[in-house]
Amino acid sequence: MSQPLRLAVLISGNGSNLQSIIDAIESGRLNAEIKAVISNNRKAHGLLRATRHGLHTWVLDHREYQDRDHFDKLLQHYLEAIDPDFIVLAGFMRILGPGIVDAFENRILNIHPSLLPAYKGLNTHQRALDNGEQKHGVSIHLVTAKLDDGPVILQASYPIEAGDSAEDLQQKGHRLEHQMYPQVLRWLSDRNLVIEGGKLFYEQALLEEPIQFNA
Repeated sequence: MSQPLRLAVLISGNGSNLQSIIDAIESGRLNAEIKAVISNNRKAHGLLRATRHGLHTWVLDHREYQDRDHFDKLLQHYLEAIDPDFIVLAGFMRILGPGIVDAFENRILNIHPSLLPAYKGLNTHQRALDNGEQKHGVSIHLVTAKLDDGPVILQASYPIEAGDSAEDLQQKGHRLEHQMYPQVLRWLSDRNLVIEGGKLFYEQALLEEPIQFNA
């Protein structure tokens, strides 16, 4: 068996995607190890999840630092000390500075609650409802310096039904996210998915369109 994929997971809240990754590792479905769980929120429930599984946690509360640059430099220094194969953004509600993105080029993954490139940024569920969309979804992508703009690896869609609220869409998305993140990490661990020079190769072929996830 190849060496486990070394992960740093960044969270800000509940940590349900973190839990899905932990579960995949502990069940043997994912050959990886979480070197640290990092949060910018001391009250994040995901920290409790991590502690319950014996994982190392670190809180870097952005509100305690004088400016964004200071916060970013400390986070970058810590991540460089861990030297993960991949940084997994799992509900991390901070935009990473260009220094971090450059230092870990092609090694940062993010999950976004829309079918990118549609609905970048926040409040994607309500915006989709307001625009009368018939479907919405989830994307996992590489992080680049531009917000929610990196190459998309995996997408899944779900129907928007009459009477759905933003919370309903969020729940539909979460059910997909919890399957999708472990799947992408399995592909990376098994080398079925390779990232070279900002390009994605799936099963040795250039990935020109996102893979469509079927639950």
